[in-house]
Amino acid sequence: MKTTIQTWTPDAWRSLPAAQQPVYRDDAAVEAVLAELRELPPLVVPEEVDHLHALLAEAAEGRRFLLQGGDCAEAFADCRGSIIQNKLRVLLQMSVLITHGGRTGVIHLGRIAGQYAKPRSGDTERIDGKEVPVYRGDIINGLDPSQREPDPRRLLEAYHRAAATLNHLRALVDGGFADLHHPEHWDLSWSREDAGHYLETLDQVRNSLAFVQRLGGLPEHLRTGELFTSHEALHLPFETAMTRFVPESGRHYNLGAHFLWIGERTRQLEGAHLEYIRGLANPIGLKVGASMTPESLRKVLAKLDPGRRPGRLTLITRFGAGRAEAALPGLIEAARSEGHPVLWSCDPMHGNGRTAAGGLKTRAFGDILQELQEVAALHRACGSRMGAVHFELTGEPVTECTGGVEGLDEAGLQRAYRSGCDPRLNRSQSLEMAFLIAQMIR
Repeated sequence: MKTTIQTWTPDAWRSLPAAQQPVYRDDAAVEAVLAELRELPPLVVPEEVDHLHALLAEAAEGRRFLLQGGDCAEAFADCRGSIIQNKLRVLLQMSVLITHGGRTGVIHLGRIAGQYAKPRSGDTERIDGKEVPVYRGDIINGLDPSQREPDPRRLLEAYHRAAATLNHLRALVDGGFADLHHPEHWDLSWSREDAGHYLETLDQVRNSLAFVQRLGGLPEHLRTGELFTSHEALHLPFETAMTRFVPESGRHYNLGAHFLWIGERTRQLEGAHLEYIRGLANPIGLKVGASMTPESLRKVLAKLDPGRRPGRLTLITRFGAGRAEAALPGLIEAARSEGHPVLWSCDPMHGNGRTAAGGLKTRAFGDILQELQEVAALHRACGSRMGAVHFELTGEPVTECTGGVEGLDEAGLQRAYRSGCDPRLNRSQSLEMAFLIAQMIR
């Protein structure tokens, strides 16, 4: 069954194939949880969603830069004040480096307060010789092998953890944590010997801000900062329960986050995920890899953004180091020829996975940087612009990706490897990457 935008409903996807969905034993228990979710307050409001949409339109026009980052998959256990604060701190510090070096305003979009589900390549895995269901994120099951049965009560837990996370983020921003007048919030753990010119750049930023302050104060957007939330729209019953009709606009919003995206494994043209997300008023993202052809992209663009609205659609490319040149120019031309004002983002993480000698999944800082540089250069050559980046990162001193100013090698990964899914840049590597991004987009 196909629907038009006029006949779209939040449940229209149910007649279509839905990939990556959990199988629950008790349908009645699932429906009871979803009924409760439908009655709970929204986590964000339409006015915030519309404001982000307007900012993304400016980014698509080259007037801002989108920084999107956060955990591969949030863990319920990480809903703690210090961890949330460190995530916000690293995003804000990255944005200062990009603003200062790239001479552009930055939109802060966290993979946070809802990024609890992860797509997986298989349904099961072997642990200690036993076949168990694969871990699909805390919203579905537990990382411990004894907790792999999908549990619908986790949907409510995800809502409450997201609400608590968002509440703390709002309190931090409103309470002045993002105020650049307070350098104590921005101190780094790096030593001068480790970081050198990166800390010198932050000193330059602070001196510049002090000078502006003496002249009469900081602009309000530098004083407060804004943070928006995002997650992958993967668990469709949960996302549908968080969808609300807003009479004032006559449209449906997913009010569980400001921004949602569809991943590589669920972007089938006639699949349930694209059908669901196409009817939302939220700005949306789409992961685009090497398997996406220009003709396929044209069809997806027509489905997701028939009105060609600036800020509506962010295309998040993910190829892997050395692979962008074969695919990206054709995709850029396809979007341009159809008149779609998309915002182009680069996810340099998901195409650059590797397995260390000890069996841990990791990513190399050099591979991540190489893909960013290649994508930025290809956009310039095609008369386009890389206007956004999408990272898996954390504000904690983890050891999950090799390389960077710290010189982390594979032997050091065991020291603080904490991710239950994919490896993340730590705070030092994230700030180094921001410094380099600023140089690319200047």
